[in-house]
Amino acid sequence: MKFRSLFALLLLAAPAIGQQAAPQSQSASEIETKDAPPTFTSRVNMVPVTVVVRDRDGHAVGNLTKADFQVLDNGKPQVISRFSVEKPSAPMTLRKGAGDLESAEAKPPAAAPPVLANRFVAYLFDDLHTTFEDMVRTRDAAARIIAASMQPADRTAIFTTSGHIMLEFTNDQAKLQDTLARLRPAPVMGGLGHGLDCPDISYFLADQVVNLGNSQALQVAMAKYRGCAKGANSDITPQETTMVAQRALVQGEQETRQATNILLQVVRRISGMPGQRSIVMASPGFFVPYAGQPDITDVINRAIRENVVISTLDVRGIWVPPPLSSRNSMAITYLLEDAEAGDPVMEDLAHSTGGEWFHSNNDLGAGFKRLAAAPEFIYVLAFTPENLRSDGKYHKLQIALRDSKGLTLQARKGYYAPKREVDAIDQAKQDIEDAVFARDVVRDIPLAVHTQFFRSGEAGARLSVVSQLDIRLLHYRKAEGRNDDTVTIVAALFDRNGFYITADEKLLTLKLRDETLEKKLGSGVKIKSSFNVKTGGYVVRVVARDSEGQMMASETTSVDIP
Repeated sequence: MKFRSLFALLLLAAPAIGQQAAPQSQSASEIETKDAPPTFTSRVNMVPVTVVVRDRDGHAVGNLTKADFQVLDNGKPQVISRFSVEKPSAPMTLRKGAGDLESAEAKPPAAAPPVLANRFVAYLFDDLHTTFEDMVRTRDAAARIIAASMQPADRTAIFTTSGHIMLEFTNDQAKLQDTLARLRPAPVMGGLGHGLDCPDISYFLADQVVNLGNSQALQVAMAKYRGCAKGANSDITPQETTMVAQRALVQGEQETRQATNILLQVVRRISGMPGQRSIVMASPGFFVPYAGQPDITDVINRAIRENVVISTLDVRGIWVPPPLSSRNSMAITYLLEDAEAGDPVMEDLAHSTGGEWFHSNNDLGAGFKRLAAAPEFIYVLAFTPENLRSDGKYHKLQIALRDSKGLTLQARKGYYAPKREVDAIDQAKQDIEDAVFARDVVRDIPLAVHTQFFRSGEAGARLSVVSQLDIRLLHYRKAEGRNDDTVTIVAALFDRNGFYITADEKLLTLKLRDETLEKKLGSGVKIKSSFNVKTGGYVVRVVARDSEGQMMASETTSVDIP
């Protein structure tokens, strides 16, 4: 599966996108509209932190302020420069044809208002590490919850860490249930670490034997080898056991890398969906050899930047150790450590992105139901570290409440410094892309969106999107007697299921005389984008942002092409 950014897609789609807008009545020397990349001043090296605060009953708390939080970066207090409280929105219902101009065709009779798909949940099943018994219980629990809880605005996707099974976002219950029924364990080599081969040496135990040279771990591995292969009195050598452990280590590294890469791809995929975005990862956990592994941190950073909540569910429920042929204390100790080795990554993924870690509970159905619903309140903090070096080093974060009052806090544990300076243009593109794939309405700049379509054949039409901006309140820069600013306008087209289709980007360059700004812009400025479309229902999302004041506007409407 290939993933492209919005702006890469814009370049590919450019030949099919409409003509640039002509100035309305102003001189071309004052107002010019053209296709061009944005050049915003961006926030450099800002570190975002998603925080969920819960009370004693586990309910999210939403009445805290910036002053209630404190942030330490490698032990040094930081100033919180941005603070917001986000609450997942209710399903958005759009007025059909809201803001439409008169169409060249007669309008069809009014229909029920469309419900915009704005809540997306991706279920990621860890078939690399899950046993068959746990997989059956997990898929059955998920099937019941999905069948019972999906709402009209919900879309669900199913992915697996092996990559063998994938179902894109849909509300088709038959497809969802059929996909869930096909889930099976799919370890990389079908053996070591899964109870399917002899000896059953896990990635954790192999790491202890091979990388750490732990003699006690080697004795445990040898005992497991004797117990399953040749009997308690068999001559099993340390060298033979170490060779088996080395194979298990290679497989474990490959499976952890595969699971992490797939999770990152799912984050990227769901970030292209508009609205509330959540991932529920069902897994027994998987071992990560050291804290703050860059691959995991990359997943967390991407999820936070894209406003994706990751929740994790331990498919083992209340874990009970299997019977041992030799129940000595050393073997029991390693068995318990092995069982807990995958917990840190499950906890970190959830708590760092505003999600929840559901574990030590056999009611997997309740777990899925709880995790599929995002927290009612999520705090998003951001700070700019002082004198941050672009050295790629790991920074330990501590997020705390000044007065906990019996509350518990979930937040990320750290981040990696950039390996190079943040490119301002790239960051600005990301800011606009984030707004395009959101669904909130921002009115820093007054914006009205109108649509109009013309038939171009039996199954096609030309859809025009006119964005009308009131630019009088922008923060202009005075230069050579003119009022200078630039505004980037992106008109994006989605289908009713939330899938991105294409977009048009315009750059509005303003060099206004004082007289023009004061007296001649009462009707605003209109920017037109055009798309060739087939019959069907579409969602139009328009985002505008200026360079001088970094003011933003966004609006969403729908249109039906009968």
